[in-house]
Amino acid sequence: MPPRITALTDPEPTPSSRRRAWLAADDEGMPVGSAFLRLFVKEGQRHLAELEVAVHRAERRRGVGTALLDAAVATARQEGRRSVLAQAEEGSAGDLFLAARGFRRVLTLTYARLPLADADLTRIDAITEQAHDGYRLTEWEGTVPPELARTYAESRRAMDDMPMEGTDYGTVVWDVERVVSAAEAIAKRGDLLHTVAVVDTRDGAVVGFTELVVPGDGRGDAQHYGTAVLPEHRVHGLARWMKAHSIRLARRRHPELGALLTDTVDSNTPMRRVNDSLGYVPTRKAVECQLDL
Repeated sequence: MPPRITALTDPEPTPSSRRRAWLAADDEGMPVGSAFLRLFVKEGQRHLAELEVAVHRAERRRGVGTALLDAAVATARQEGRRSVLAQAEEGSAGDLFLAARGFRRVLTLTYARLPLADADLTRIDAITEQAHDGYRLTEWEGTVPPELARTYAESRRAMDDMPMEGTDYGTVVWDVERVVSAAEAIAKRGDLLHTVAVVDTRDGAVVGFTELVVPGDGRGDAQHYGTAVLPEHRVHGLARWMKAHSIRLARRRHPELGALLTDTVDSNTPMRRVNDSLGYVPTRKAVECQLDL
């Protein structure tokens, strides 16, 4: 008997996206799987949707995943989306499931972890304290300070040329309102956002940044978000400088924090070298898959 699919609506859309959801149940009404489809609404990404499908291990190979996928893809078409992205661990059942249903691999991500207890803090301190002529480091918690807000928003274009291989990801258009709302969303869910930035001493403008999101209780693992430097300020070692400072701050401010997590597109060789040089250890690989509608 096919699963019963119930459509749900996300009660809390964000300024940049909204979600649709589906719950799959068996003939006794027991949940056996779910799907979430994120529909981006901002300029530059209105063609895109991101999909997550999960099926209870005992219920696989019974058509549950296919029924959830069909519901989500039908909605993406109705919403006029051009592409649907989904991620799975490389070689996993999810990877095979997506391939069998028309998704194609568009990039590979390497996930890495830096256990803070094993970090070479002496070396990290040395990297942080190294001077870079014409630049200085600054940092803040939560929302960007007003005096840096405009140039920080402008510096986000540093992510525009990040290697995305065949992904139809579009362009994320950042302004002050968007950077503020993103920080507020992290605070609302109870996490802590730490940002380290590089400032050009000639004009006081932000030219690079790295973000770290720490669990609200300061324990467990923290997650790196974006790290980028404007193209005209690269090849000076600024990304490694910022990330080293972020590691030092995390260690000092959150002594019970276990590790820092990061993920990098395999073809982003410069950032992978930065991570390797700071002691991040690869833990797994994931594939980003795309369905072209």
